[in-house]
Amino acid sequence: MSIAEKEKEVIEEFELFNDWMDKYEHIIEQSRQLPLIDELQKTDEYLVRGCQSKVWLNATFKDGCVYFTADSDAVITKGIIALLVRVLSGEKPEVIIESQLSFIDRIGLKEHLTPNRANGLASMVKLMKTFALGFKLKQQA
Repeated sequence: MSIAEKEKEVIEEFELFNDWMDKYEHIIEQSRQLPLIDELQKTDEYLVRGCQSKVWLNATFKDGCVYFTADSDAVITKGIIALLVRVLSGEKPEVIIESQLSFIDRIGLKEHLTPNRANGLASMVKLMKTFALGFKLKQQA
């Protein structure tokens, strides 16, 4: 499934809810699907800088694709990173780097986050793209 198809799936899920409380519940539900980072990686080295909550993120490279694992100490933040992992994991580095992640705006997520959480979201996306760039450069070396 392409990033565009995964984004469409997320958008369609959020369209089922009229109320933002229900959408937050769905975000929390997403956190239960998150491929969790190894407990030994819950260190400063894997911490996403710029997040209000603690968010740990790691990436591995297998068969030409990037796979993410993550965790957070806050349930909403954990759901947000779960959505990002769901959309970006299993993709080629260049696809991740070039992705616009339009679903974030289409579901209205950014406008319903506090400024600190919105900054954290941007930091998560930036780090995921940085991991992808690192793997792309290793491939080219």
